[in-house]
Amino acid sequence: MAAPSSNTCGAMERSIRERVPPLLTDLYQFTMAYAYWRTGRHLEPAVFELFFRDNPFGGGFSLFAGLHDCLLFLRSFRLTDEDVEFLRSVLPPDTDPAFFQFLRGLDCSGVTLRSVPEGTVVFARVPLMEVSGPLAVVQLLETSLLCLVNYASLVCSNAARFRLAAGPKRRLLEMGLRRAQGPDGGLTASRYTYIGGFDFSSNVQAGFLFGIPVAGTMAHSYVTSFTSLEEVWPQTLVAVNGEKDPVDIVSLTKGWLSRVCELLGAEPGKISEGELASFLSYAIAYPQNFLPVIDSYSVACSGLLNFCAVALALCELGYRPVGVRLDSGDLCRQSVDVHRVFRLCSEHFSISAFDSLIIVGTNNITEQSMAELNKKENAIDVVGVGTHLVTCTQQPSLGCVYKLVEVRGKPKMKISEDPEKSTVPGRKAVYRLVDAEGHPFLDLVCLAAEPPPEAGGSLNCYPLRCDDSCISVIPAQVACLRQDVFTKGQVTHPLCSAAETRAKVQGSLQTLHPRHKRLQEPDSYTVALSEKLHNLVTEIRKGSSNSRNFLLAN
Repeated sequence: MAAPSSNTCGAMERSIRERVPPLLTDLYQFTMAYAYWRTGRHLEPAVFELFFRDNPFGGGFSLFAGLHDCLLFLRSFRLTDEDVEFLRSVLPPDTDPAFFQFLRGLDCSGVTLRSVPEGTVVFARVPLMEVSGPLAVVQLLETSLLCLVNYASLVCSNAARFRLAAGPKRRLLEMGLRRAQGPDGGLTASRYTYIGGFDFSSNVQAGFLFGIPVAGTMAHSYVTSFTSLEEVWPQTLVAVNGEKDPVDIVSLTKGWLSRVCELLGAEPGKISEGELASFLSYAIAYPQNFLPVIDSYSVACSGLLNFCAVALALCELGYRPVGVRLDSGDLCRQSVDVHRVFRLCSEHFSISAFDSLIIVGTNNITEQSMAELNKKENAIDVVGVGTHLVTCTQQPSLGCVYKLVEVRGKPKMKISEDPEKSTVPGRKAVYRLVDAEGHPFLDLVCLAAEPPPEAGGSLNCYPLRCDDSCISVIPAQVACLRQDVFTKGQVTHPLCSAAETRAKVQGSLQTLHPRHKRLQEPDSYTVALSEKLHNLVTEIRKGSSNSRNFLLAN
């Protein structure tokens, strides 16, 4: 699928401006910005980091997504007169009027963003984004950036897990728009499930905005809306070979239906005439894209027979039907039965097109049921997934956080009574260490001023959550994990299409060792601090304790 056109790119940016304006944030961001401004600290240089604390779904990895939208948001960040007037109405009445003049002139021209590339496999506690700039501005960005990254990364990771469960050959259709948490949740899900490894989406707007391949079949409502063959109109279809005289496809299909029933030993009296009428009507409208749902009544006694009759009539006229959709019952067993009938028709009637008919399965698919497909005999070519994909029912939130790590060049650290909520201070660099087989095995978080680790050299580091234990490692390769993507109000890294980012996801996942990709009980991936950064954390903790003792003593 080609990258979006310039018109489509413009539509994407307008979509971000409309969906994520500067007021899409928490009120306390503005109250803190006012307090910074009132004390004259609003222009102090500050650095925040965005990260998550635990890998989602009990898995061993996540995928970083949402950067594209973050960059468009930063580029267009500016409060309008209407925005400022609303803030004037909701902030306390004693707020200095000059603050609102300050807000009206705000933009991201002083903001720099360093980030892991979108589509990269990432792990808990690794700083994914570093946002630096004037303190008041980078504080105001917090909620919006978290909103853009949290769900995108979560649903992208969920899609990757479905893809791993399905295996590389089975095609996957995202069809969750009607079950998503609102229009924006549905649109975001369509984009990032495609990036995470799905092949198609049913969401037409996602196809327009993001260049995602769209696909669809028909609903049960279309089938049940028909009662008799008299409702089929027109009742003729012109053959592919160019003959001008249209063929009575209703009569042709009736003849094929008799032959199919005879072949399969089926009872014609159990066949739904309304279902046959719906199939014929749809086939006349889309003779090259005929793929009906066949379980509105009974697959074996009606739907499959009706499909075969219509499909054989289309084949006789030179068209190639696509296949069928199963939406209820035991999909594995039914798909095997359907495939067996396709083969019988192909052999008995010498219709080779029946060998390439596909079977689509859609029935409240979960990650577990997807994995079970690979354990049971089945003939399902395409799986459609909705609710459990887009709502991320196994885990509703990734839990990304945005924490201050430096002000005026001085490292800052949150020291919590809950060790899990403590932060790592200082401006940092992040490196991915790779073993001799090409698999990443450790992400090293260093102070930005430190020299980078060297391939082949031994280095000491301190894995997080390991009680100050030091380990020594020798990487075969070292890669810097973050890059400058936004500087002085400008996007400084190419904006990738959904298809390009999707390719990056697959490439990144392929490098990951299978033990870290296991869907159940994966091995933990190591994230560690450099010796200098570990020492800084220890020093600040001691300093904090001494400071508390000083206050109590005075």
